[in-house]
Amino acid sequence: MHVVIAGSGRVGSELATNLERLGHSLAVIDRAPEAFDRLRPDFKGKTVVGFVFDRDALEEAGIKEAAAFAAVTSGDNSNIVSARVAKEHYRVPNVVARIYDPKRAQIYQRLGIQTVATVRWTTDQMLRFILPEDVPVEYTVDNGEVVVTTVSAPPEAVGKHALDVDLDGHRRIVAVSRFGVPRVPDKELTIQDGDILHVSVVRKEAADLKDAIKTIGRPE
Repeated sequence: MHVVIAGSGRVGSELATNLERLGHSLAVIDRAPEAFDRLRPDFKGKTVVGFVFDRDALEEAGIKEAAAFAAVTSGDNSNIVSARVAKEHYRVPNVVARIYDPKRAQIYQRLGIQTVATVRWTTDQMLRFILPEDVPVEYTVDNGEVVVTTVSAPPEAVGKHALDVDLDGHRRIVAVSRFGVPRVPDKELTIQDGDILHVSVVRKEAADLKDAIKTIGRPE
């Protein structure tokens, strides 16, 4: 597929390298010609000098044929404006924008633009290393109040139904990984020794999740 990347910084150039390696057609837009020096010398895609939200630059980059658009400049405003133009004017099916302000990211997600909130993602990764046993976060939802975390099945839970992990308003089991193969649990799936449980949970309760799972099948 054809992908247009707005911004040829460290993220944009690395994204272009990976997408080209996967065989996709690419065009990269940046207002600074020297930014393209970050691309690999053997880059085969198109480079366009211009503002990432300018329609002439976008059309020169092949936005009308694009199946995806990634806005990864260093500015939130440029990323959001270009992403909205790509989605709303050119109807590009897959649009994603890098956003530094997590609150703004939530707003634009409601408009149907997928966002990667850099500050929030970095905070989550730091938490994973600072508190590896307490909050092993896999994924953060919006402002971080709900996370998806992983827990090794405690012995007390073995033989219990996986769906018994659920507690309305507090936690819900997303998947069970067994020997490296994930499954979405149904009412027949029971927890076995060695299972890895992927659970969405209110962040403030994540540290106590393993203890809570030990009590499933009993009154809370």
